[in-house]
Amino acid sequence: MLLAFLQHACGMFKIASYRIKNAIDIYISSIKLKNKSLVCKGLIYGVHIHRTAMMFSDYLMSRFEICFIFLTVLSVIALSLNTFRLFQILSLSTYNTEELPITFISTCICFIYMFLANFTGQQIIDHYDLIFATAYEAQWYITPLYIQKLIQFLLLKGNKSFGLNVGGLFISSLQCFATLANASLSYFIVIYSMQ
Repeated sequence: MLLAFLQHACGMFKIASYRIKNAIDIYISSIKLKNKSLVCKGLIYGVHIHRTAMMFSDYLMSRFEICFIFLTVLSVIALSLNTFRLFQILSLSTYNTEELPITFISTCICFIYMFLANFTGQQIIDHYDLIFATAYEAQWYITPLYIQKLIQFLLLKGNKSFGLNVGGLFISSLQCFATLANASLSYFIVIYSMQ
């Protein structure tokens, strides 16, 4: 359910990007007085949807923040211990064939959970950046000054990155996934060396 809400936020960012691109394309394709208000409305709606998507994402993260921190710590511990147990089973000369699939599946589930959670965060970051790529690529310099000021607001906002901040500890992304997987393997090596 939460993944669906975050996909909804991605869709909102994509709609904002489309509105901004469409508003500028309307102005460039036909410069008429009646289209000026249409261009302004398109840009204003795009900025409004952009702000709404950011607030929606922040609201979701604030509601589930403690749960995400707990799940992140738990998944790192579970991945470390499951990897350790998997290595123990495989390193024994007579390993238990009944325990191997269960341990392997639980290790894969931890790994997949960590990947999906961070991949969704990466999608939010990518869709957020798409808005600014659209604003930069558009021919906004051809538009009148009042439209340039609206676009300038977006371009200035694009200097700050936006992501799903989990408890102030990390921002959910593929880089964070690599860090968590690396931490899990490091803990596994520590546990194995203490054996």
